[in-house]
Amino acid sequence: MELSERKIKILNIAVEEFIKDSAPITSGSVKDRTSLDVSTATLRAELNALEAMGFLKQLHTSGGRVPTAQGYRFYVENLLRNIKATNSELEGVRQLIENRTQSLDQIVAGIAKIISKATNYPTVVLVNGVENLVLQEFKIVPLLGDKCMVLIGTNYGYITEQMDICATAQNCEDASSYLTKYFKGETVGFMMDNIVQFKKGMSGEIEAFQSVVDNVILGLSRLNKQKLLNVQAEGVVELVEENSKDAKKVLKTINNEEQLIQVLDSDEKDISAVIAEDGEEACSCVKAPIIVGGNKLASIGVFGPQKMDYLSIASALKVVVDELSKEKENK
Repeated sequence: MELSERKIKILNIAVEEFIKDSAPITSGSVKDRTSLDVSTATLRAELNALEAMGFLKQLHTSGGRVPTAQGYRFYVENLLRNIKATNSELEGVRQLIENRTQSLDQIVAGIAKIISKATNYPTVVLVNGVENLVLQEFKIVPLLGDKCMVLIGTNYGYITEQMDICATAQNCEDASSYLTKYFKGETVGFMMDNIVQFKKGMSGEIEAFQSVVDNVILGLSRLNKQKLLNVQAEGVVELVEENSKDAKKVLKTINNEEQLIQVLDSDEKDISAVIAEDGEEACSCVKAPIIVGGNKLASIGVFGPQKMDYLSIASALKVVVDELSKEKENK
């Protein structure tokens, strides 16, 4: 829905004023906050139009207006697209992603924790682009019994998996060398798409350790179909203290894995907002994708009540996402 520049400015003020002090917006308060050279009557007409379009609603016949879910969504998606990254929280992000010896699970948890601390709201990271991870190294180590530990180095940390593989130390070493030699620098998706052809062309070379290779491929295939979800609930205490009713709505959402995946598993290429309404129940999510090498690897979502500080949250997401994308592309 197209809005004039004046309507956008008024809606912007309405959302920010309500977030700041829960005060419904009136034509008088807009007049005080804006440099628009128009009369109070004109501003009143603009507020009426925004209400008719579904961006604002009036709580009482003679009272001011407050933003609707549609108004919040428009604010986030259209007014925060050009936020600039600042230097806040960057040191923690750099330390996290420079330590490439960590597992993918640890890095994902670290990302969620940094953003949750920065925003004081629960944060969820969904890794839904495992096929876009770039392979760097394979290490397969035999354990006691018929088991092996498989460590797969990627541009986003190590994937670790314990597998039921009966193999000698030499077979494990040979399989590690083979997989590293032929797939280093390639994505998980490329390896999964081409491993059959590679095995056909190298059947004599890999015969002794083919069962090891096959099991590693099966493990990666399983991982590729999974959606790695990490929830950091820091900020919930502050949310409960601020408004227990809002906190209940947010906690209900972040404890529902299916709903979290539904909210975060999308194709957005920029910061966006999802505001779910179910009768009186409403929960907001400001989310952003992690893009590495032009491909989406994960989604980050900050969950909170409708009346939360969207600008600060979007700014924190912008900082972290830009830093992660920049650092990973340079690895």
